[in-house]
Amino acid sequence: MVARGVPAMAAAAVAALDLTESSNWWRDINQSSLWQDRIFHLLAILYGIVAAVALVQLVRIQLRVPEYGWTTQKVFHFLNFLVNGVRCFVFVFRRDVQKLQPDIVQHILLDMPSLAFFTTYALLVLFWAEIYYQARAVSTDGLRPSFYTINAVVYVIQITLWLILWWKPISLLVILSKMFFAGVSLFAALGFLLYGGRLFLMLQRFPVESKGRRKKLQEVGYVTTICFSCFLIRCVMMCFNAFDKAADLDVLDHPILNFMYYLLVEILPSTLVLFILRKLPPKRGITQYHPIR
Repeated sequence: MVARGVPAMAAAAVAALDLTESSNWWRDINQSSLWQDRIFHLLAILYGIVAAVALVQLVRIQLRVPEYGWTTQKVFHFLNFLVNGVRCFVFVFRRDVQKLQPDIVQHILLDMPSLAFFTTYALLVLFWAEIYYQARAVSTDGLRPSFYTINAVVYVIQITLWLILWWKPISLLVILSKMFFAGVSLFAALGFLLYGGRLFLMLQRFPVESKGRRKKLQEVGYVTTICFSCFLIRCVMMCFNAFDKAADLDVLDHPILNFMYYLLVEILPSTLVLFILRKLPPKRGITQYHPIR
């Protein structure tokens, strides 16, 4: 009996050892200053590439249609450049950012680009909503004021939370701030699902021989899926971030979690959307290209 039990015990010990080594590997990387710097600098490089792509596309659009001023498409690419450029800067100096005092400065530098990311892609939802309602001969006069109002409310609430945290740091307010942004992310995801889905279904009803119908269907379908997924993932992760210390994204010793999070919710979605929307506007005969008023 004892002899038969020895191999089983040995196998269990080997399995436990493998599991321990696996967890040690994860912990060693998280606690290594060298690996922390490597991962944060890799994030900085990726953000820098996305920012450069957005800037190049903005310049190409400006050279193509300079007479239309700041159109929705130009503002979208400019905001992409701004968000990714700031993220690049923050991750280059991530270790220095962690040393800034008071702590609220760290929260602002890490979270403000997330708010700008929300505004960037909310602008895309606005553009789709305008196309949808114009196609149905419905007035779009209230859409832009609603867009500005929603963004103003989001920024005012978040800035108010930051000011209260600066005045009196309370852990409950930190949790509330993260849950608020989780709610904002869920709101954005539902916005893409609502207007992206409506526009997709409307395009499906167009005649099969309609010029560009299939390409527009794919464009709207892909972008809707990508943006809905990234904002939903952000919502879920912010909930974990608020209540679970092991999922804290605002610390240096979680570089792997930071890499996966920012890759999934910002870098990869931005890259895919910029690639899908890479087509330049025509020089003449523009029908669905609206300058921002």
